[in-house]
Amino acid sequence: MLESLAPAQIQSAERTLAAGTWAITGGAVLYSVLTVTPLVERVTPAEWQWTAPILPLVVDAAVVIVVRLDAVVARLGGSGGRWPSVLRWMTGLMTLLLNIGDSALKQDLVGVAVHAVAPLLLIVTAEAGLAYRRAIGRALERIERSRAEEQAAREQREQQARERDRQEREHAEQAAREHAERVDRERFEREQEQRRETREHEARMERERLAREADMRREQREHEDRVRCEQQEREDARRREQQALAERSRREQPADRSGELSLPGVPARDVVNAPARLVNTAASGVNSVAGAFTKMPESEARAYIGSFRPGERTVRQLADDTGWSLGWVSSRLQEQRSQATAGVDASLAEAVA
Repeated sequence: MLESLAPAQIQSAERTLAAGTWAITGGAVLYSVLTVTPLVERVTPAEWQWTAPILPLVVDAAVVIVVRLDAVVARLGGSGGRWPSVLRWMTGLMTLLLNIGDSALKQDLVGVAVHAVAPLLLIVTAEAGLAYRRAIGRALERIERSRAEEQAAREQREQQARERDRQEREHAEQAAREHAERVDRERFEREQEQRRETREHEARMERERLAREADMRREQREHEDRVRCEQQEREDARRREQQALAERSRREQPADRSGELSLPGVPARDVVNAPARLVNTAASGVNSVAGAFTKMPESEARAYIGSFRPGERTVRQLADDTGWSLGWVSSRLQEQRSQATAGVDASLAEAVA
């Protein structure tokens, strides 16, 4: 039951016990002094009767010492041993005997009973107070121990709760780190996969581009070869036509023109056929006859110049054959090259379209 009391209630009980004990002790001491002093005066010489109150005061002082020290020792939870008990009982008996001595000598039983009340009450109060203090001390010790155990248990529970919170927090942090690492790893893998796909796509596009360019170059080469072949065929055909035209033109020239072109000592038919003879004798370096002719008409000269492939005859040879100047022949050759280049470009444009 004491464990259920509050500390203030226990302190109040201790104060009540102390106050009651000292009240009983004070009353017993005063009553003892008043009762014992006449008895001591009767047994003391007349000149020493003034010392009669000293004896009850000494005995009562011992009683006060015993009560006080027993309270302190009991409050500390200890025990004084055997001698404090001897002193307590001896002072109690002395107080009892001194208080009932006068009535006992007079054989007054009622006086003995009356004067025994205060000493017996003092003795029993001292013993009961000591027992109460020891019980309260043990109860307080149990209460303190119980509270310490409760405090320790509460601290242990709090520590366990803190430990659980720490473990849960560490687990949550670890889970968060693992999740972040997993997310980073997945993002890195996705980025690697995307980069790999990008590289593969770029490599595939590059291969396709190179293949297309190779196909285009091959087609262009084939087209150029085809165009060159066609151009060569056209040039050959044109050259043959020009040669035929030049031959027919020379055959159809009027007689008077043949007369104008005649040279001294040279027949007219030889003059008409002079360009043909010059063509045939060009390789052997016979160009002296061309110097005796007048220049060809412009149309015939153009046809004659166009009948040769580039590089077959020099500008000087063509000028000697046609009778035109070197500049005019060079201009005609340049025009032919420009026309051939324009024809090739037009053929390429048609092929590309």
